[in-house]
Amino acid sequence: MAPPSVTSATVSANPLTYEDKHVHAIYEQIAPHFSSTRYKPWPVIAAFLSSLPTGWVGLDSGTGNGKYLPLPAENPSRVWTIGLDRSLNLLNIARNAGGVYREVVRADALDYPWRGGSFDYAMSIATIHHLATHERRKQAIQRLLQAVSPSHGRILIYVWAVEQDNLSKRQIPNGDDRHADEQSGKDVFVPWVLSSTSTVNDDRTAERVFNRYYHMFAKGELTRLVSDAAEEMGLHVGTKTENTGTRRGIIFKQDGWERSNYYVELHCWAS
Repeated sequence: MAPPSVTSATVSANPLTYEDKHVHAIYEQIAPHFSSTRYKPWPVIAAFLSSLPTGWVGLDSGTGNGKYLPLPAENPSRVWTIGLDRSLNLLNIARNAGGVYREVVRADALDYPWRGGSFDYAMSIATIHHLATHERRKQAIQRLLQAVSPSHGRILIYVWAVEQDNLSKRQIPNGDDRHADEQSGKDVFVPWVLSSTSTVNDDRTAERVFNRYYHMFAKGELTRLVSDAAEEMGLHVGTKTENTGTRRGIIFKQDGWERSNYYVELHCWAS
């Protein structure tokens, strides 16, 4: 039997209720099975963490099972990453990632439970695409910008792309004008199949399909979203010069596509 297909989604009037049903409730139910499939670090993310100066403290917003908390693999104690996630069941896994007790916080990616500029770096890996509106996705980026040092903070963001590679099992539907265009990506349901050998929370075996909401980003959409988020905060997007007229800004250190994901690396500056 063919696996369930990716289908177009229409976001309801209340995005919080929509996300609770189509994102948060699902990850609480599939946490152990989901975690068992998430163990290999992506190369760009591993390289980002390896590039950080010794002693830096960072945030992984949407940490899931915490697979990036033990990195960099070659020197795990050089930096310290704190994980944040909405899913209690995933955080219970993340708190022992790499066999070491980790600091994790249960909160939403749009919450702001710390002082501004508390972190040296922040990551959002495969999280912002679960937010159901453009404004909420932009606000999540602003939370990252607020969390890191305005003078030296670094940020890495990954989101799923409409443009899938040949190894992807996901076939993104063409949809219609209500769901997508070349500028704004596509709202879809991506199925997660809990196989007959997996267990749900009450330890009964079952085979169920959970349709998770994703906003699949179009080419250039993440870059525009980051720029809009920064400019709305009064930040300059680009290198620091005498003519910028502002005292804080960001530059795009990386802006790329990897294995069906778009990503950006940002460096903050202040004069």
